[in-house]
Amino acid sequence: MKLVSWNVNGLRACVRKGFLEYFHRINADIFCVQETKLQEGQIQLELEGYHQYWNYAERKGYSGTAVFTKKKPLSVSYGLGNDTSQPEGRILTLEYEGFYLVNVYTPNSQRDLARLDIRLNWEDMFLDHIKALDAKKPVVLCGDLNVAHQEIDLKNYKTNHGNSGFTKEERGKMTRLLETGFIDTLRYFHPKTEGIYTWWSYMKTVRERNIGWRIDYFIVSNRLENYLKDSQVHADVLGSDHCPIMLSLEEPKH
Repeated sequence: MKLVSWNVNGLRACVRKGFLEYFHRINADIFCVQETKLQEGQIQLELEGYHQYWNYAERKGYSGTAVFTKKKPLSVSYGLGNDTSQPEGRILTLEYEGFYLVNVYTPNSQRDLARLDIRLNWEDMFLDHIKALDAKKPVVLCGDLNVAHQEIDLKNYKTNHGNSGFTKEERGKMTRLLETGFIDTLRYFHPKTEGIYTWWSYMKTVRERNIGWRIDYFIVSNRLENYLKDSQVHADVLGSDHCPIMLSLEEPKH
């Protein structure tokens, strides 16, 4: 079973830059996108063989998530827990026979940390959501989590301590999630490999010099460890300031 996650930073723009070529080439069973930045009816994707599920932000040109899946889920929910009114369209939860898939675009605390309190409150609600799901079935979580967990996960860690995406509070929330019973699949396969990043600034030559951050993840329940086959970062794929990431695993059965 092959799953892909990609923050496309505007799906319409990404489509113009080769999204569909990559989509068809990778032939994922489940393909998750974040930051779609569009409203219903603003794009028509002909993805033969895939069911499409969209969570749009109320604000135009902002946030939004979508999942394209070959296998129809048993159920789909929009929002956290019983709250289906998430105005920023940041989360989709799909239930399958043997697992839950959660596609998320975590709020950014912003450069001046103006939204750090909102971010930390989100983290608490999100953890409750994930734990409630995990109590029923194992969870496969993916998306842009807007945090570099450890110093190995960004190039210039010394100068970024305390900055948005690398505050002790945000990193601590990630540590707490993993300690609750989850695996960061990239680090499971590549625990000490440096230079693996998923986001680069648009500043000139930054991506060419690989001055990046790893802020996109596939995270799974601990009890899926024996199902894991591979976790990859496709840094050579352009079209966004993020690159796609991929998880291969044996499909969990109920």
